[in-house]
Amino acid sequence: MGELRVRSVLVTGANRGIGLGFVQHFLKMPKPPQWIFATCRDPKGQRAQELQNLASKHPNLVIIALEVTDPASIKAAAAKVGEHLGGSGLNLLINNAGMVKPTMLENETLEAMTEIYTTNTIGPLLMGQAFLPLLKKAAQGSPGSGLSCSKAAIANISSIGGSITFPFGWEMVHAVSYRCSKVLSHLCFPCPVPVWVPLLSPFLSHHRLLPVSPQAALNMLTKCQSLGYREHGILCVTFHPGWVQTDLGAAAGQTPPLTVDESVQGMLKVLSSISEKDTGTFLDWEGKVIPW
Repeated sequence: MGELRVRSVLVTGANRGIGLGFVQHFLKMPKPPQWIFATCRDPKGQRAQELQNLASKHPNLVIIALEVTDPASIKAAAAKVGEHLGGSGLNLLINNAGMVKPTMLENETLEAMTEIYTTNTIGPLLMGQAFLPLLKKAAQGSPGSGLSCSKAAIANISSIGGSITFPFGWEMVHAVSYRCSKVLSHLCFPCPVPVWVPLLSPFLSHHRLLPVSPQAALNMLTKCQSLGYREHGILCVTFHPGWVQTDLGAAAGQTPPLTVDESVQGMLKVLSSISEKDTGTFLDWEGKVIPW
């Protein structure tokens, strides 16, 4: 298994936690990407200081302001990335930006559900749409007919907390809005891939089911993206990064067992090895399949 090699990558929520970890690991690669686009809400703010320091030392790292809940901001970011790439495309889009509010079921609110759903689910949907032309361009410019992350791919960072089969951590924190943002909450299938999903592929590929996508959450969105974007040569996968030592991971008040370095290193190893047969799957940082 070789190291992941991409010419260009974009990471959302890159100013801290797992997002920053991805940026650091890409920069340390023997053959780092020619372009690493790191996005965050406030690139000049204090919370992006470490990212700013890295950018001052690495000319291939470009920091871009991005609010994943704002279509205009996403469109502007896509335009800036396109300018830097010139005639080439974007190989890898990592939708990492996310949020959680650790509340109990009886205290969940409309406002919290809406905010978290918009960030964790609709954001990746809009990102996929806005960057599709650049991803398609990368796929068209890459040799071979199969799918791979070195060619063109979308990696959505999800959570096992969104698994219906295995609702990890319920005893510690309910975080209903967060869990629902990661999974299609009103459907539960006994098999990992609903038998009718492949039948929707022709419709998804022509975007006839586009209005349905915002009703589905991140894990189901990844499945839809994998079906709709397969014909364009784009691989789509969703990750459970593990219970990681980040601000989000520690939101329940306990110390997670996994470091950012361990999680990111594991996911990059998986990304380097997956292929067409893995598109549309839900994997953990070690490459194990997670039940929907």
